Amino acid sequence: MKSFVDEQMFECGHGTSSEDVHEIIRKDQQRLQLRSLLLQGGLSAPVAVVDAAHFDGLRERVCDVGKKVGKAGGR
Repeated sequence: MKSFVDEQMFECGHGTSSEDVHEIIRKDQQRLQLRSLLLQGGLSAPVAVVDAAHFDGLRERVCDVGKKVGKAGGR
């Protein structure tokens, strides 16, 4: 099995199978951490209303920043 995995790694231009296993473990740890954070957030009390007005305000802020960046880039 190891020789098959090593051969596949070589053919696809990846590093060693050990490096790939470490990468898989790192990604799984990140996934579990994200899941935990999402669950914590879901259990927390709401602090603000997120409605259409909220998103309108965000869009306006983004547009304002874009305009400022555009002016600064034209100097």
